[in-house]
Amino acid sequence: MSEGRLDDLLRRAAATHRLAVERALADLGVTLAQYAVLKTLAETPGLSNAEIARAERLTPQTTSLVLANLERKRAVLRRAHESHGRIRRAEATEFGATLLAACRDRLKGHHRRLAAALPLEGGGGVEAWLGRLGEMRV
Repeated sequence: MSEGRLDDLLRRAAATHRLAVERALADLGVTLAQYAVLKTLAETPGLSNAEIARAERLTPQTTSLVLANLERKRAVLRRAHESHGRIRRAEATEFGATLLAACRDRLKGHHRRLAAALPLEGGGGVEAWLGRLGEMRV
């Protein structure tokens, strides 16, 4: 497969996924980036802005904006770091956990369609390959 073809396929798959998630979460007022940050904070509470940005492959500026919007919604609370004055640690609030559960519920159909699109004989290989891509140094 040519590098251009692979690039096109990945870009289109990512765009399709983004659009499906955005549509599923639109009436909740949650963006794909907000959903990703909420998931990350549910799994690892207390992360800093920089740690979230690295985990989600977002710019620090985008992460700041996402966190500010989630704070406005009262879905995230940020507290000062114990010893570093400029660092603030983020965690999902009770409302944030409820919002994340609603997001996950809305995305069940999309996730079923994604799983159904995996090849029967090589789904594990595709999943492993995507995992390696997500871990690539950029």
